[in-house]
Amino acid sequence: MSTAHTPATTPGADEAPLLISTEGAVRVLTLNRPQALNAFTTGLLGQIRVALDDAASDANVRAVLITGAGRAFCAGQDLSDPHIKPEFDEHSGEVDTTRKPKAKDIGNLLDHYYIPLALRLRSMPVPTICAVNGVAAGAGANFALGCDLVLAGQSASFIQAFSKIGLVPDCGGTWLLTRLVGRARALQLALLGDKLPAEQAQQWGLIARCVADADLMSEAMATAQKLSKMPTRALVQTRQALDASMDLEFEDALKLEARLQSQLGYAHDYLEGAASFLSKRAPVFKDR
Repeated sequence: MSTAHTPATTPGADEAPLLISTEGAVRVLTLNRPQALNAFTTGLLGQIRVALDDAASDANVRAVLITGAGRAFCAGQDLSDPHIKPEFDEHSGEVDTTRKPKAKDIGNLLDHYYIPLALRLRSMPVPTICAVNGVAAGAGANFALGCDLVLAGQSASFIQAFSKIGLVPDCGGTWLLTRLVGRARALQLALLGDKLPAEQAQQWGLIARCVADADLMSEAMATAQKLSKMPTRALVQTRQALDASMDLEFEDALKLEARLQSQLGYAHDYLEGAASFLSKRAPVFKDR
C-alpha cells in the first residue's frame, strides 16, 4: 500500500526531525530540520538509526530511500547541539579557555552516534538510495555517500567542511572518499573543503547520477522501486563482495565469489530467476 510520503507518525509530524513513510516496498526517510539545513543533532541521529533498524527488521521493506526537506540535504553536525558546542565567552564570542569543557569530547559523540549509524547504514539487508536535494556538507555528505546509490539534483553540492573548523572527515569519510575518487581527489576535497557541484561529483565517480532538480525525487523513487522488485539478498551480497574485494587479493576475491554463489544458488530467488527466464515470464523475487 502506498502512503506517498505521508509520515508514519502522529499529528504534529511536520515538526518531527525525521519523517517516515512507505511507498510499496520502499521505506522513505526524510530529514526534517529545514530551518537548520537538516543539520544533525544527537536526537536526529538516534531517530535515523532507529528508523533504519525498523526498516531492516520489516520483511515488507525491500529498499530504503533517504532525502532531506527544504533546500538542503544535510549541513552536517549542528554545532549548537549541547553535545558539541564549545564554551564561549558570552561577551566576546570567543572560546573561553578559562573554563574546562563539559561533555564536549567529539570522539565520544562519534562513538555513541555516528559510528553506530554508519555501521547500520552499511549493513542494511536491503539496498539504500540517497536523493541529495541540496547541499550535503561534513557528516551529511559522508552519510549520503554511505548509501549504495547516490542521486543528486543539479543544484546540489558536496562539501568536506571539516578542515575549516579544525577537524578530520568522519562518518566514514576517510574510508569512503579514497575508494570513490582516489587519494589525490580525496585529499583535495578534505584539505581544501571546497564545494563540489553535483555534476562534477558524478564526473569524478563520487555519486551515481546527477539529474535535474525537478526530476530528483521521481528518479530516486523509480530507482528505489526498481531495486525493491529485484533479488534483495543478491543485491546486498553484491555490495558486500565489492566492499570486501578492495582488501582482497584476486584469488581471494574469486573464492569469495564462489562462496556467495554457493549460498545464492540454493535460494528461492535464483531458482525463481532461472525458471522465469526459461519460461519467458516476469520473476517474483522474495528473498531478503
